[in-house]
Amino acid sequence: MNTAVIYTRISTADNKHGGNRQDTDRQIADLTRYAEATGLTVTRIFDEHLSGYRKRAERPQLDECLKYCIANHVGTILLSELSRMGRDAEDILKNVMFCKECGINVYFQKEQFSIFTADGKPHPFLMIFISILGTIAQMEGEAIKYRLQSGLRNYVEKGGKVGRKEGSRKTREDYERDYPRVFRELRKKNRLNISQIAKLCDVNRRTVLTCREFVEADAAAAEEKAAKRRARQSASEKIDDTPTEQKD
Repeated sequence: MNTAVIYTRISTADNKHGGNRQDTDRQIADLTRYAEATGLTVTRIFDEHLSGYRKRAERPQLDECLKYCIANHVGTILLSELSRMGRDAEDILKNVMFCKECGINVYFQKEQFSIFTADGKPHPFLMIFISILGTIAQMEGEAIKYRLQSGLRNYVEKGGKVGRKEGSRKTREDYERDYPRVFRELRKKNRLNISQIAKLCDVNRRTVLTCREFVEADAAAAEEKAAKRRARQSASEKIDDTPTEQKD
């Protein structure tokens, strides 16, 4: 049976504008139709909402996707286009070559390109093709960032305001109410690391870090209170140990 996984990615910029769900649904639908038409059985879908400029180690879904394919002998990774693999040409090439060395085929739907040919051999123009398209994806990403920054400057120059609205910042009570599980995980003696807690609780790292600040503040306050109590107790014991004639 020919197995495959689907990997989708949407940048944080699109995510903030509310387009992430629609766009990843489109990617999944298009790649699912391709899999059905070519006799591939999709065993899992990996959906990432992070910038393509991040390295593999900073993209948990991509990292898990590659590890899953190796562990389960998955034959093909399906992507809607090469830029979904990333926006850094060097990193794209590194990830593609990793798949090649592991015998995992990668198919880019927009470019209609696979790193292995139909007879299982590496594509003869693989290095050239990936290098050129990776560079184009990087240039496109830089152009997008430029347009966003230019639009933001223009908006501010015309009197627009950016940042949180006044009074919209969450309080300690808001975090305790909205993320009780995060607080429980952070207060455990042998707790997980920040990334693991974020994944377990389905929140971003920034949320976990903010909650950790509150937990650490509580611990510091408790330690300070305990230190003062020990100091008072020690002073009291010294008075009790003083001979009667000295007390008088």
